[in-house]
Order: sequence, then C-alpha cells, then structure tokens
Amino acid sequence: MAISDTPPNCVSVVIIGAGFSGLVVACQLKQQLNCDDFVIYDRGATLGGTWAANTYPGCGVDIPAPFYSLSFAPNAEFSRFFPKQQEVLQYLESVALRYDISGHVVGNTEWISASFEDSTKTWLVKLRDVKSDQENIQESKILVSAVGGLTNPNPFHIDGIERFQGSMIHTARWDHSVSLNDKDVVVIGNGSSATQLVPAIASNVHSVTQFIRSPQHYFPGNDITIPSSWRTTFRRLPALLRFVRLLIFLYLETSSFQFDLTKTGERMREEAREKSCRYIEQYAPEEYWDLLMPTADIGCKRRVFDHDGYISCLNRDNVHLTNDPIIALREHSVLTQSGKTYPADVIVLANGFSLTQFDAELRGRHGHSRKGHWQEFGYIEAYNSVAMSGLPNFFYMMGPNSGRGHTSIIYSLESYANLIIRVIKPVISRHALTVEPKVSSERAYNDQLHTALEKTVLTNACRSWYIDERTGRNWVIYPWSSFYMWYTTHVAGLGDWIYELPKKRRDRFSDTHYGINYADTPSFLFTYSLIG
Repeated sequence: MAISDTPPNCVSVVIIGAGFSGLVVACQLKQQLNCDDFVIYDRGATLGGTWAANTYPGCGVDIPAPFYSLSFAPNAEFSRFFPKQQEVLQYLESVALRYDISGHVVGNTEWISASFEDSTKTWLVKLRDVKSDQENIQESKILVSAVGGLTNPNPFHIDGIERFQGSMIHTARWDHSVSLNDKDVVVIGNGSSATQLVPAIASNVHSVTQFIRSPQHYFPGNDITIPSSWRTTFRRLPALLRFVRLLIFLYLETSSFQFDLTKTGERMREEAREKSCRYIEQYAPEEYWDLLMPTADIGCKRRVFDHDGYISCLNRDNVHLTNDPIIALREHSVLTQSGKTYPADVIVLANGFSLTQFDAELRGRHGHSRKGHWQEFGYIEAYNSVAMSGLPNFFYMMGPNSGRGHTSIIYSLESYANLIIRVIKPVISRHALTVEPKVSSERAYNDQLHTALEKTVLTNACRSWYIDERTGRNWVIYPWSSFYMWYTTHVAGLGDWIYELPKKRRDRFSDTHYGINYADTPSFLFTYSLIG
C-alpha cells in the first residue's frame, strides 16, 4: 500500500461519514458559519450511511416520519408514517442537493487513523481508497467523526462454515443477486432487522426457519399510508407538519419515564410488558408464546415495533421459530444442539453489528491517544458525548452515551451538531487555534451521567450490548430528557471549553474580545465564555 507523496491541501473541516450525522454537520457548517471549506469521506460509494448500506427486504424506520427528518429540512413527501429505506435515502439525497453537499462527498474512502500536529495545530487524517488500496493524508483544522455504530456486521463463526454450499448474507450487506424464491431460508436473529425481513420474504420462499436467543418486547405497529391529500396539505402548510412533529416529540418523550427506577417507571414497564404479552397472545401461535414473551426489563433491549406483521406471519405453515442453537453447518442444512437439522439454501445473518466506530487510531496533543485517554478515565467516555480533553479540535457526532432508547436519533444529531458548531465558531473564524474541554469538566460531566444512569434500568443489571463487559458501565445511552439535551447543546454557556489563541491575539488583547474571555487564564489557554 503506497501513501500519496503529495497530500491534499488543508481544509477547515474533515467529516468522516456521509450518513445523517455527516449531513447534519455539513448543512450547519453552511447555514450557521457560512463555511464551505470541508470534505466528507465515506467508505461507501455515495452518501446515505446506514440507509445506503441496508437494503434488505422490508428495511425501514421505527420512528414516525415527521420526526425522522431534519427540523430545518422537513419532508412532506414520505408516503408512509413509517417510511421504508428507499424513501429515507431519497430524502437524504434531496437534502444534500438542496444544500449543495454532494460535491463535498468523497466515497470509497476508509478512515484509518488521525494524529494531531502540535506545530501546525491541525489534524493529519490517514485515509485509504477501498478500490485501489492507496493511502493518503488529508490535513484539516477540525476533525468530526460522524461514524455510526450500525456499520460493521457481527462476525459469524461456527463449525462447518466452509462446507456450506448455499449463500450467506448479512442484512447490512444484502446481495440482490441472490434469489430467495422457493428457497429454504434460515434467518439468525430476532431484532428489528429480522422482524422486518421475515414477513417481507415469507410469501416468496419455500420455508423460513428463524433462530433466536432471547425474546424481545414486541409491540403492535401502526404504520399507515399517508394520503396524497395530506402530503399536499403538508407542502402548502409547513407549519402544520412542524406541529405534527412537535406532537410526536412530546408523545415519545413521555415514554422516557419507563426507564426510571421509580414507582412510576416500574408501573410503566409492567404495563408495557403486559401490552407486549397481550399482542403476542392475540396474534402469535400458542406454540411460540414461550419463545416470544419478554422476560428482561424493557430498556435492556431495544423495543421492536411490528409494523410489517411479523407476529401474525408466524402463523404461516412455511415459517418456523426456534431457540435451539445452531452448532454446525452442513452442505445444505444447519445442525442444532438438539440434533435436529433444518434445510438451508440461504442463511441470512440478522445478528447485529460490531461496535467499531471507535476503532480508528486517534492521537491528540503530544501523542495522547484515545485508548490511553479512556484508560486514564477508566471507561469509555466523552464530554457531552462530543469531545475529549487532550484531543483538540476533534468531535463526535455519535460519541459515547449519545444513544436514545425512546425517541428519534435525528433530534440528538441536530442537538450535537448545534453544540459543535457553537464550539468551533472561533476556530473557523481564525480567532482561535484549538478548542477542547477542560479535564475537570469532562470528569464532572461523566460522574453526573453515570449517577443518573444508576437511577435507571440501563445499568449493568441489564444483559445488554449497552454495557461494557470490562467495566460494567453503560457507554451507549444518554440518561436525561430531550429537553435537557436541548438546553445543554443550545443554551448552556461554554465555560467548560478551553481555547488556544494565536500569539498575536494573546499579545494584543487583555480583556474580552470576539466572545473570548482572556482575563484570569493561565498561559495561552483561554476559556470561551459567550453563550451562543
């Protein structure tokens, strides 16, 4: 692998990831900072992120359409209340076209590592062309990781995998050249992807055998077609669409209390479990009730909304459900722990993702590494989920503890993008060289965060991928309300951030200028104190 001799010119911002996260940052750079000096790299061929990668049959969203769109780019064109993948991707492409983002996207490029150069106050980002395998270096003032967690499929290791003569595909790497018509299909997993996939293929295949490990909380879906008359009304009265969005936001926000370790939370969890059980008993075959009934607390796993008729689909003669573990593959079948064999022309892996969004090697000031930073703290963390001390001018869009268990991730992405834009404004305008959070503020924030998590079911009492097995800490979920998130990202002061100023500005000013407080600060590190 050769590294380019001539690196590209330095840009103001490099964004890694061209999905919703990267698109939000790019749009806000243009809207709020009038900054056009950025580039977006993505290992996919084009923009879209998870909505470009996931094209399996039935793929769609589980958040109502008006709230699964950007507040500054509402979409009146969704044809369903819970739109499918193709419509979401079309929406993303329309936003990119509207804000002239596509020309900033460089596809087929993988992020390898990044190191901060103390002498130039810039990031050197190592990238690899996935087609040619050539590596090059892109220099930038600011580096934003907009890499999502639903990126790399979980590996599947099992005895006899080399003997299997059929096709094996993951839901996130769907091979459309593989026909499922009249085939015996094995589906491994029972999360949201599998719940969408099974009813989408059941009528065309010879058989579907689904292998599961533990039950989910299944809830009835309420997907509907949005009539063209309503879409026309939303186009003509955008305020009405915003009002519907607000109502959905408020409704979803009330469900956040079910995660609290309070009497109200306990009552809400029990009501939710009973609702799930009633749904299963009403629509699923009795022989599968024990496999489907939820056992863990709601919140330990993501809720699964059955918009596509999965539970009813289990009544089909050609659909089978089992928790008998697969122990080996044969040429055209799978062998289970009980000794049974099931025919398999195609095996579909709906077994989730490896959370590798933090795998790229990252070194900040004086060679300070991300891994070393987390070792010092004792766990995976970031200040406000977006930044870490010692790694100046680096930001996450979906950092530690940014996940939501009850509402739209789009709301979070817009909130974090707004905070990042506020923080980097002096750097983009060249009034400051670098910015990073105070160590003390970073520690205090994470102490408060984990104290808040201990008051919920989202702790190590759960057996969940949310929990870091090494530390027992939840490193995925944000514990507070969406109202509090909005306050901390839109209104709260920025006194916990430290800026490094150019020498000429340090020599020239001794008071407050450009919103930067110079007084009573050590050396050349200064605190940005202006709200907004």
